[in-house]
Amino acid sequence: MPPLLETRELCCVRDDRVLFKGLNLQLGEGQILLVEGKNGSGKTSLLRILTGLALPESGEVLWRGKPIGEAGPEYYEQVNYVGHHDGIKRDLTCLENLRLVQAMGRPVDIDLDDALHKVNLYRFGENFVATLSAGQKRRLAMARMVVTEAQVWIMDEPFTSLDKASMAMFQTMFEEHLQKGGVIVMTSHHDIDMPDSDVVRLNLSQ
Repeated sequence: MPPLLETRELCCVRDDRVLFKGLNLQLGEGQILLVEGKNGSGKTSLLRILTGLALPESGEVLWRGKPIGEAGPEYYEQVNYVGHHDGIKRDLTCLENLRLVQAMGRPVDIDLDDALHKVNLYRFGENFVATLSAGQKRRLAMARMVVTEAQVWIMDEPFTSLDKASMAMFQTMFEEHLQKGGVIVMTSHHDIDMPDSDVVRLNLSQ
């Protein structure tokens, strides 16, 4: 069986500068890739290439042995992405945001109040996003991950604006996703405490 997510000889160039080249990765069910490196080393660029939002200079990304451009919806329906921007609508309530996400993806059978409860936003369902704190918005962005069916979670600095309790809560969510056969790719300036998970580290500054 081929790996779920794979890169072959991936090269990324931004503003005439090579950020990385010859990047070969293989990720299978239950693995988490922690992408590390200095600012400007290409961490966010790599995530955007993996999601299909950006193209590499050369090389390719494969899903189950097939280039993601050929896999098309077969791959993109399996990807949940949270970038630097939370990807939530400020003029909608928390519940309306989750309904919108489900309408655009493959919804799972979960009560949306339960999804908010998982990220400690149970009492904020009818609150407009514009009234939330930065940490609450980040938690709502993570709630998006659990209301649709996607095997690959790709996250850029998911711990931004979070306290230690919220970070621990997220790590529990990550472990649950991995135990279900999911794959996670994430950047973080914070180390993760997931001793029971298969953590693969990639430092783009080396």
